[in-house]
Amino acid sequence: MSDVIKHECGIAHIRLRKPLQYYIDKYGSPTFALNKMYILMEKQRNRGQDGAGLANIKIDLAPGLRYISRYRSVAQQPIQDVFAKVSKKYRKAQRAGAGKFMDAEWLRENQAFTGEVWLGHLRYGTHGKNEIENCHPMLRRSNWRSRNLVMAGNFNMTNNDELFEILMDLGQHPKERVDTVTVMEKIGHFLDEEVEKIYKKYKEKIPNQDITDKIENELDLQRVLRRSCKDFDGGYAMCGLTGYGASFVARDPNGIRPAYYYADDEVVVVASEKPAIKTAFNVNYEDIQEIDPGHALIVNKSGDYALFPITKQGERKSCSFERIYFSRGTDPEIYNERKSLGSLMVPQILKSINFDLKNTVFSYIPNTSETAFLGMVAGIEEYLVAKRKEVFLDFKPHIESLDDLLSFRLRVEKLVLKDARLRTFIADDDHRDEMVTHAYDTTYEVIRKGIDTLVVIDDSIVRGTTLEKSILKMLDRLGPKKIIIVSSAPQIRFPDCYGIDMSKITEFVAFRAMIALIEEKNLQYKLDEVYEKCKKAVKNKERTNCVNELYNEFTYEEISSKITEIVRPDDMKAEVEVIYQTIESLHKAIPAHTGDWYFTGDFPTTGGYRVANKSFINFREGKVVRAY
Repeated sequence: MSDVIKHECGIAHIRLRKPLQYYIDKYGSPTFALNKMYILMEKQRNRGQDGAGLANIKIDLAPGLRYISRYRSVAQQPIQDVFAKVSKKYRKAQRAGAGKFMDAEWLRENQAFTGEVWLGHLRYGTHGKNEIENCHPMLRRSNWRSRNLVMAGNFNMTNNDELFEILMDLGQHPKERVDTVTVMEKIGHFLDEEVEKIYKKYKEKIPNQDITDKIENELDLQRVLRRSCKDFDGGYAMCGLTGYGASFVARDPNGIRPAYYYADDEVVVVASEKPAIKTAFNVNYEDIQEIDPGHALIVNKSGDYALFPITKQGERKSCSFERIYFSRGTDPEIYNERKSLGSLMVPQILKSINFDLKNTVFSYIPNTSETAFLGMVAGIEEYLVAKRKEVFLDFKPHIESLDDLLSFRLRVEKLVLKDARLRTFIADDDHRDEMVTHAYDTTYEVIRKGIDTLVVIDDSIVRGTTLEKSILKMLDRLGPKKIIIVSSAPQIRFPDCYGIDMSKITEFVAFRAMIALIEEKNLQYKLDEVYEKCKKAVKNKERTNCVNELYNEFTYEEISSKITEIVRPDDMKAEVEVIYQTIESLHKAIPAHTGDWYFTGDFPTTGGYRVANKSFINFREGKVVRAY
């Protein structure tokens, strides 16, 4: 993706199902789980570079010993920073242990991060400053082991103000309004109630110390999650560890955010992406399962696990952007889907170049669009095979043209190079335009000036800033006759409110194009009409996207054409055209992941519609703020 956006956090969870000594004896080291967690997190580093955190819980440790460990970091390399700190503790213990480093009981009593339950998190901050306090895992402390709660997640809630009010109605005094706090405190509240219910059941019958065991054996996490999650409006995959060792991973009822698990007799593992589990544990893809929408994978204190329903399932709307861009392309399904996205653009591309393949050079914007590029090239080669067959069967070429016909190859070049990785701590909103001009470089002297057309594919176009400020200017210096920018994703028209940092509708180049067309066609009165409808819809909590009324005034092609005008630099010499994937082709390429609200405005929850309408209200009122 040429435009820099923050997105999707990542989670990693490991539950050891056997005692620590088992892994020491079998694998020759007490670091089995630690090493696996490092791989899980490194293989998901694409999901978060603003921070990382790691937590660990030891089960049934004697009173007076620390049983919860946690490190978090917002360093430039946060994963490495966290694990370097843990490794330092291990090395210190190895020196001090006097030969006891392979003794599980000694380690559990003397060494942090030697418990059975692990939770890792990678943060892309979509809300709040990039500070250690905003890093997951979050910890809710109590002197009761069963009331301790460690949580991390990949989520955004659209109704955070409502959740805040619910907490106040419950008698709490939340310290912050951010959804991380409200979610954890709401789950924590019902966890407390469940503990209290079991305590009252036994307090007149058995000693208090024995009640602790009763609580930990009888506590119903499914009931806790059912009561907690019923008011959540958003996309979420969140993991929680209780202080006594039970854990859960809960997924939203529409399956917006991804979560996968693998289990055998040694471990239960959860991650946001399949390839991380595949790589870390070397298991078959077919053995990695998806946590069902509206369900929680619950692992009890003894290590038994099962999926339990926690909310009523809605229409499945898993995020298609995961498939287009966010998730790693090493997943075989995602790889093939991205290739399909590229190949489905071929008819539009051929039309745009007037079928002149001889004078066209194909390239891509690195690095995430490379797979779509391969699909596009494969699709054009299939077209060439069909045309050759047609010539042979119908036209019977002369012998002198036969060599040209058989030897013709597509002209494929790597023209755009990523010259610098724009870190999020540099590419803030105020300085993004300045930085993107230096983000890319190009390959010179491979284009025939004034003759060749360049076709350059990107996986998506969000703001159009990088095209205007950097890529088009850079490609224009090569002297092509025409430049065609291909987006393998459809036009991004609406904010995402479920995990991706695309929260302000005015940032989208498709929205700016639509507004420009409104003004050109003297339809400004429509802006006032839709503004009033949006206010009414927000007030009444309607599942209506009023902004689509404005987009429907124009064809898809009209908006694409206006986008071309917006991103084309004033001093550019080459002709420019921007073409987009259609919604129909998107669903053909990714049939099982139909969450397309950023393209269509068809949100899976009531809160999503509120965000879309509120975004337009903010635009009309001149407020440059998030809509949720």
